[in-house]
Amino acid sequence: MRKLVIKDLYVSINDIQILKGVNLEINNHEIHALMGPNGQGKSTLLSAIMGDPKYRIDSGEIWYDDKDVLSMSVDERSRAGIFLGMQYPSEIPGVNNSDFLRAAMNARLEKPISLFKFIREMEHAVDDLGMKSDIAHRNLNEGFSGGEKKRNEIIQMKLLKPQFAMLDEIDSGLDVDALKIVADAVQDLYDTQDLSLLIVSHYERFLDLTKPTHVHILLDGKIVESGDYELVSKIDNEGYEWLYTKYGVEKPSEKPALVLESCGANR
Repeated sequence: MRKLVIKDLYVSINDIQILKGVNLEINNHEIHALMGPNGQGKSTLLSAIMGDPKYRIDSGEIWYDDKDVLSMSVDERSRAGIFLGMQYPSEIPGVNNSDFLRAAMNARLEKPISLFKFIREMEHAVDDLGMKSDIAHRNLNEGFSGGEKKRNEIIQMKLLKPQFAMLDEIDSGLDVDALKIVADAVQDLYDTQDLSLLIVSHYERFLDLTKPTHVHILLDGKIVESGDYELVSKIDNEGYEWLYTKYGVEKPSEKPALVLESCGANR
């Protein structure tokens, strides 16, 4: 059975260790929510799984479908069925959105997708995400609003059809209507495809719509608590203060000491 297995993973960036022994298993067709205060390593974990070269693997293992993920290049990980919906999607001037998506799809197919089939799938995905049809002909994320960038990530996910998808705060910056559209699209993919999900989110509303089967709390670079959806409600009601006390972790200052380029503060 296809699953993701992370064993005792330590990861650093700029010689600062962010992950300090993460262990996690995600079985086929499960939805795992990853929560925790800012600056504890949530985005770092997702980036390490995807193979972002900024992050150094100090030790540990990542396996997916019995394959050694850490031995794979980023494109090999993508072709193996791993997908990352980014918190801060990059703007790429001069690259047409539909051309990019068709090239990405063809890289994963034995036979290139026909233009007619691609246009039909693209139109359906754009419609499902409630976006204007001209999104297909605009440059990739260039001039997109924050909400458009996030919805465009889900369009990519719908077209690429990964088996294991990670969503890094895909709900941030969305208004109430857009949040429901994105959540419904994610839930539809989960219901209709052979898909597992790892979702980073701070919002109970989004997790209530996507219905995670497992919930984990990342604190000081480790997963310290795991449970079911009741853990989401506990965090929403009580915050994270009790976790700092329970695990003897010093609460970080309001102003983070480290900024990781365009990826936000200490994620």
